[in-house]
Amino acid sequence: MHDTPILPDAPSARLLLWLFSRDRLRDITRWFMVPTFRLGLGSLIGGPLGGWVMILRTRGRRTGRPRFAGLDYVIEGGSIYCLAGFGRDTHWFRNLLADPTVELMLPGRTLTGTAEEVTDADERARVVPRIIRASGVPGFMIGCNPWTAGDERILELLTGIPLVRIRPTGIASGPADPGGLLWVVKLLLAVLLVRRLLGRRRET
Repeated sequence: MHDTPILPDAPSARLLLWLFSRDRLRDITRWFMVPTFRLGLGSLIGGPLGGWVMILRTRGRRTGRPRFAGLDYVIEGGSIYCLAGFGRDTHWFRNLLADPTVELMLPGRTLTGTAEEVTDADERARVVPRIIRASGVPGFMIGCNPWTAGDERILELLTGIPLVRIRPTGIASGPADPGGLLWVVKLLLAVLLVRRLLGRRRET
């Protein structure tokens, strides 16, 4: 089993490889990313520097319990694509091979879908460089500057890293839907606004 992504140990990537070890990614996803998405604030995480991020929920292949992974992604042709950065030993990748039914928490919506590995070379060539360039600074972990490197170089460095396509099959309940938690954020913001307005009235 690998503790860091199967990516070149280039000088430009060593710090990122340390920051994004498997254990650290698991803790960041569990304690920060999943709660943030559940509160409806996922759109605040993604961006050109840190990457455009989603939460993938799979079913544990041994336990049957929900498992979560925060992943960079792109959307093309109605499907969502992501990379298994730890190679074929990636836990969530092994989970979806056992049960391809997954759930996605995207910044603006929550979907159910069916996942499968992409084996077509042309599809990989078209999508993989886009994912890396959508990853922001973490994209440098591949061992080159993804913004100046050509597609061929990126594909060469990611040989053996599985590409996953997820085809949406339905809409799942999101944080703004009945039973979601976005109302908690709205309530807190409303309370803060009222307190601020009352404070101003007292000052006058």
